[in-house]
Amino acid sequence: MLQNNALLAQLKQQIRDNTPRVEGVIKATDRGFGFLETDNGESYFVPPPAMKQVLHGDRVEAVLKEEGDKKSVEPETLLEAGLDRFIARVQKREGRLAVIPDHPSIKNSLKARVKNSLDEQSLGDGDWVVACLVRHPLKPDDRAFFTQIDELIAKTDDPAVPWRVTLARHALEQASPQAGDDWPMLEEGLTREDLTATPFFTIDSEKTRDMDDALHVEAREDGGWRLTVAIADPTAYVAEGHAADLEAQTRAFTVYLPGQNVTMLPEALADDLCSLKEGEDRPALACTLDVNADGSLGDYRFFAANVRSHARLVYDNVSDWLEGRDGWAPEPGIGEQLQALAKLTEARSHWRSEHALVFKDRPDYVFDLDESGNVLDVRIEDRRIANRMIEESMIAANACCADLLAAQVGHGIFNVHNAFEPEKADAALEFLTAQQIEVEREALLELPRYRELKRALESRDDAWLDARLRKFQGFTSMSAQPGPHFGLGLPAYATWTSPIRKYGDMVNHRLIKRVLKGEQAPAEASATLTEQLTERRKLNRMAERDVKDWLYVRYLTPAAEAQQAFEAEIVSINRGGMRVRLTANGATAFVPAPLIHSDRDKVAIDDKEGRVQVDGVERFKLGDVTQVVLTEAREDTRSLVARPAA
Repeated sequence: MLQNNALLAQLKQQIRDNTPRVEGVIKATDRGFGFLETDNGESYFVPPPAMKQVLHGDRVEAVLKEEGDKKSVEPETLLEAGLDRFIARVQKREGRLAVIPDHPSIKNSLKARVKNSLDEQSLGDGDWVVACLVRHPLKPDDRAFFTQIDELIAKTDDPAVPWRVTLARHALEQASPQAGDDWPMLEEGLTREDLTATPFFTIDSEKTRDMDDALHVEAREDGGWRLTVAIADPTAYVAEGHAADLEAQTRAFTVYLPGQNVTMLPEALADDLCSLKEGEDRPALACTLDVNADGSLGDYRFFAANVRSHARLVYDNVSDWLEGRDGWAPEPGIGEQLQALAKLTEARSHWRSEHALVFKDRPDYVFDLDESGNVLDVRIEDRRIANRMIEESMIAANACCADLLAAQVGHGIFNVHNAFEPEKADAALEFLTAQQIEVEREALLELPRYRELKRALESRDDAWLDARLRKFQGFTSMSAQPGPHFGLGLPAYATWTSPIRKYGDMVNHRLIKRVLKGEQAPAEASATLTEQLTERRKLNRMAERDVKDWLYVRYLTPAAEAQQAFEAEIVSINRGGMRVRLTANGATAFVPAPLIHSDRDKVAIDDKEGRVQVDGVERFKLGDVTQVVLTEAREDTRSLVARPAA
């Protein structure tokens, strides 16, 4: 009689309204139970039966239950699924199809069906696929988890699995864009200066194919140098709005992975027609700029040109020669330029250290792979004089570009970096004050004041302070409007020196050409484009990191089996342990708290301060260099596990 009674419905609603609930994100464990973590940092136990209704990462509303001093929750309503589109491995058991998500905290076997366009018979056990979640037990009318396989990424025995899976995970293109070989030059209405007789040269890595910058330098009679930077000109072939241009805009950047590049432009352009190959005439956009004897920049001039590289040089060969080592030597006319460019670089670097900011040199780690993708070695490439010569030349040219666009156009594609976002400035100020470093808030937000602060902090040579301060700092973003680049210490920075591999540089090329032709500039780039460029750059970096993590695990498996010791820098500390970077090869490993000391109760981790105490004595802190022993190399999660060496 009361089944559909309004009074009963009201009573049920009152019971619901009076039942305590919490909202948060599910964190699974490998022991069947889990936790619900709220936005304010509270954590509630989720028992194993309730965990069967949710997945790691689900955002849910849960009923709070209390039994004495013990609190637990039972998920009731799904607010946001932790899985949507995801990478998984196929599981075939007795004719039943399922997928296991490729996620370190999700081991569930989820029933699956295939998309209509896929043939289920083509899928084998262990194959890699893209899947999506279509049913969830906490959704209305759904009783269980169910998924759909949308795409086969790679067969389980494909040697290209690390690359193909990683690109698919980040929804990045698997191959370079396809296009024909017929690319006539456009009629742009530009007058190109003939510099083919001028002895330009390129300096790149030995395997570089997309060479986009060539240099010519000469000493000035009144002191200082005149540097001409010639940049490859893909916009001489690719019209705005052309299919190749739209594809380049979508891709935004060339993706550089160990052993594989996925170009932004068709390879016929990126690696051939636009590449500044030795002995080949090429259209270019160029800038001649004066560098004074003290390293400051003088006048500059942008112009269109035809150039020819007279020498294809390699970083290590140039550095060896400049350092007086026996072996390779440049051709006459090139050697004098290299010596002049080395002097220019030292002057420019000194000026930037005094009036702007200079990044600390960090080594690059290069993977040597065989044809099957196996890692033969991981080499350290230090940033030697030849690398710095190219770096300083490009920074100077890009600073000129930023100045031109800001003054003549009013917009472009600028790299903007605020050292501290305004919402984090107060927290950073509080942290510095706690370290007895008295600064005003303006020193964190105004470029001239920040440059002084940064130099003062660097003079302390405190790795812990530097690492802690980075937690408050912002990231570089792309902006249509000029803005300061705190990392470089420059009032504005706009790149145009890599148009083969960066779409934002193509946009800036077209704007520079408008200035050269005296044409009115178009409307500034939309926020949609600048946000896309920022996001794609982030995805590319994540993809590079993920492939490297995979290769590191394969490469270091023998070292983990042998319990090999390595020198390592502590790069982060959280409640679960420490993350370290091996200085010999750049690999990252995790040191779980239980491995820091045999008695977990004696380990006190202060993740906010970045310090670890053992038995009341500080043992580790951020920035420390210590010794660790590799204990595990887990390919299923692409992670390395280590413990302190002593």
